[in-house]
Amino acid sequence: MKVGRGVELSTVLALPTMTSVGDGAFLADDTMVAPYELDGGWMRIATARIGKRAFLGNSGMTAPGRKVPKDGLVGVLSATPKKAKSGSSYVGMPPMKLRRTAEEGDRNRTYDPPARYKVARAVVEAFRVVPAMGALALAVLATAAFAALASRYGPAAAIGLSGLVMAAAGVVAAAVATAAKWLLVGRIRAGNRPLWSSFVWRNELADNFVEVLAAPWFARPWLGTAPLNVWLRSLGARIGHGVTCDTYWLPEADLVTLGDGACVNRGCVLQTHLFHDRVMSMDTVTLEAGATLGPHGVVLPASLVGTDTTIGPASLVMRGENVPGRTRWFGNPISAWR
Repeated sequence: MKVGRGVELSTVLALPTMTSVGDGAFLADDTMVAPYELDGGWMRIATARIGKRAFLGNSGMTAPGRKVPKDGLVGVLSATPKKAKSGSSYVGMPPMKLRRTAEEGDRNRTYDPPARYKVARAVVEAFRVVPAMGALALAVLATAAFAALASRYGPAAAIGLSGLVMAAAGVVAAAVATAAKWLLVGRIRAGNRPLWSSFVWRNELADNFVEVLAAPWFARPWLGTAPLNVWLRSLGARIGHGVTCDTYWLPEADLVTLGDGACVNRGCVLQTHLFHDRVMSMDTVTLEAGATLGPHGVVLPASLVGTDTTIGPASLVMRGENVPGRTRWFGNPISAWR
């Protein structure tokens, strides 16, 4: 992959030799670039380009032969159009042009950080080894517990008690992730923070504790259950009675509110921040009582889904939308579901 200077890459799925990324570009979580396409018995492979200072949002896709233009933006859960002009923004599937005002920020905190900021960020990110070590330590301790039970009570007892051992390990992992969140960032409030700032780095480190330690040991096995709700509350989320939450992707849990009886399905993201123009813009996401978010749906910041409202699968609630109660919506971006 050809990667320019000052590029920010998150979890990117790509054909590396077919991908080029320009200086200062930003590829967010779960982006897909230059994947091969199968159609009519043929495999199509072609190059894909991400232009200078371009942004490809969470779960955004750039197909073979397409380009995110210089200073352009392709939003969350959106596809790159066939032809795009420099500085233009797009959202949705199929993509449609989006009117957008670029965030203004100090370039020393966005695109041109001085050396001292790079050193400080490197120091913070070096601590990402801690949750990885914690996950390994839990595996060692769980194995030692199985061995001790088998030695003292026999293999049958060890197998019978294995669920309790794994549950206890999961509780420890969840508790450590919660403690890390409060120690590193404390209570998170709505607002804007530039990429090159201590808060952003510490917030990413706290999220690493969730993804590397708490997710495999606790969150994934307990999806959609009351224990998961208890843990999400410990991270700061406001979750009512009878909520079914089949996801742990609440990036800034303090900004999430799920009303009584709300239902969040598998693979959903309650996206409380956006990173356009290298400025982390955070705001609240609210699902009122009885609201349902379909599988793999995404709700962007400053949005509210009303009482008893249903958002269909793989749908996108745009930033700042107030979806009225007792209605049904579907699509990317959402429109009335008839």
